[in-house]
Amino acid sequence: MPFFAMEGTIRKNIKPGLSVSIVEKHNQRTGQITKGVVKDILTNSARHPHGIKVRLTSGKIGRVVEIH
Repeated sequence: MPFFAMEGTIRKNIKPGLSVSIVEKHNQRTGQITKGVVKDILTNSARHPHGIKVRLTSGKIGRVVEIH
């Protein structure tokens, strides 16, 4: 399991247009990272222990691991 940066678990730290690294659901076991730009925030709660779920401009969906 990859290290989850604290800021990636708090919704208010993530805004559309930010460059982030995510882990897609099918990559959770391997921890393979995908980098991209946030298009939409999909998690409604203020915090999520595994990272806030976002959609990137590429259309990929995953949980934020790191904010660049």
